[in-house]
Amino acid sequence: PGALVSDAYMLTIPPDTQRRRMDESLDAITRLLACEEPVTMKTDWFEMRDARLHLAPYTDPRFTIAVASTQTPAAMVAAGKYGLDVLSLGAGVPGGPEALKNQWKIAEDEAAKHGRTMNKKGWRLVVNMHCAEEDELALAQVRFGERAETVTYFEDTLGRPPGRADDPLREGVKMGTTLVGSPETIANGLRRLIDNAGGEIGGFMFRAHEWANRTDTFNSFELFARWVMPQFQGSTDTVLSSLDWARANRKTIFAPVASAIKKAYDDAGKQAPEDWMKRVTGARDVDKA
Repeated sequence: PGALVSDAYMLTIPPDTQRRRMDESLDAITRLLACEEPVTMKTDWFEMRDARLHLAPYTDPRFTIAVASTQTPAAMVAAGKYGLDVLSLGAGVPGGPEALKNQWKIAEDEAAKHGRTMNKKGWRLVVNMHCAEEDELALAQVRFGERAETVTYFEDTLGRPPGRADDPLREGVKMGTTLVGSPETIANGLRRLIDNAGGEIGGFMFRAHEWANRTDTFNSFELFARWVMPQFQGSTDTVLSSLDWARANRKTIFAPVASAIKKAYDDAGKQAPEDWMKRVTGARDVDKA
């Protein structure tokens, strides 16, 4: 609730009341969506008397509600208290990946106080991602856009102190808070984040940061879908398992093919071409067979 300061300013919401008001509003919203009884509630900024919904949620018991978590415990406490999903934007800030386990524990502890159990399938880690065929190409494609956002938004607009590192982009990649590189680099970065989160999450959400141009951005998503996603969805497990098996048993499976072809020529009374072994499957292992 405290991340979008300018919104709160325009709505004349005092910063020190934002987290309390979020809790109060979630209390009202979740009780209304439960449709168990009329809701009567009074706070210093709203009041309800015998409030009820005309239409109950189509999804049983209700549609998904997620809360965004950055650095403070407030969002994780709310998630545990009201049974909400979590979007951890803090995963993409310095020190964020290392804090993930503790953040989740806050939600679990709060959930236990209210007779609830947190489900990691509802936990998304939010990070920046850009994928290209090679690491250096990916870095080059986003270098200008990343600097533009960092300077014009985070420093000039939000007032964050500048100069945290000589090369903030590479520093972010090194820390694991920013995923920029080849498909394998991206996949390894995702695995590290999953490990930091305790070995299980519901998924990832990537910011539409517009660091790269349209063509490179579309290619990034294409590469991610083609080469990274299957590694986490299990869709290539059987294919790779079959490949590994064939390689491990290559001598047994393929070497006899060369002998069979040679026999076919002999049985036909024909001379095999002089270089035929260079083109035959399994020929590499014939001498070892």
